[in-house]
Amino acid sequence: MEGNIMIKVENVTKKFDDFIALKNMNCEISEGCIYGLVGSNGAGKSTFLRLITGIYKPDEGKISIDEKPVWENQEAKSDFVFVPDELYFISQATLNKMAKLYNACYPNFSFERYKMLLDKFGLDPKKKIASFSKGMKRQAAIICALSCQTKYLFFDETFDGLDPIARNIAKRLIYRDMCDFGSTVIMTSHSLRELEDTCDRFAMLYQGKIVFQNDLADAKSQLFKVQLAFARQVTPEDFKDVELLSFTKQGSIVYVLVRGEAAETSAKIEALKPLIMDMLPLSIEEVFTYELSSLGYNFDEIK
Repeated sequence: MEGNIMIKVENVTKKFDDFIALKNMNCEISEGCIYGLVGSNGAGKSTFLRLITGIYKPDEGKISIDEKPVWENQEAKSDFVFVPDELYFISQATLNKMAKLYNACYPNFSFERYKMLLDKFGLDPKKKIASFSKGMKRQAAIICALSCQTKYLFFDETFDGLDPIARNIAKRLIYRDMCDFGSTVIMTSHSLRELEDTCDRFAMLYQGKIVFQNDLADAKSQLFKVQLAFARQVTPEDFKDVELLSFTKQGSIVYVLVRGEAAETSAKIEALKPLIMDMLPLSIEEVFTYELSSLGYNFDEIK
């Protein structure tokens, strides 16, 4: 369950020479939330995470975690762990060596949890990480991060390189951290589907701006795809009592997308006396498509 606002990004702009990576960005992230930030390559996802972790300094605006600025604030930085897209490990290091380093930096590091995570992923802690595959290196980074038991967890391209089994293990473990420790998680990806079954709140980043964000459950509870069949011909005008977003026909079957409260919307459609009426679940891509189109954006162009 979401709590108080813990991370605030206010009117943040970040430039690299003449290139504007983020422009007047604003967002608030609640305690105990798994926040998914989605955008194509170059949209600004990595820059955003490097700003909220204090690696980059904003050119304009301010960022705070627990009402404390993160830039040049070591106390604030001890409350989070960041797994970047481009992973870095000490030369010739093993996982055991990296664990000792993390233990020195994070007061809540747990070797008991570290050993449990090793068993979950099945990695050899005495083997040099440089010899690991891309997916194994990602697993090693996740093991180290989750062993820190921090208040905040930040992952850039979270599941990149993981096979389906390792991906599912990582998702379950991250969710467990949120439940067991009340952790707040930010995850980025270029793929909505990668995050759909993990995050409870999403934002779409496009050309350095958040163009849409919403609680996934709220969005899905207000949008419905309905499959219908009638004994008569129907047109969009028949649905004037509901908020109709789209209307298509395939033979004798009518598909409509509507917005509204579930029981009320269902009752209004049933009043049209369909022979068949099925409420179909929306995918996350369908939710984003229609929400973004209402704002004048083409989802296919920015995903």
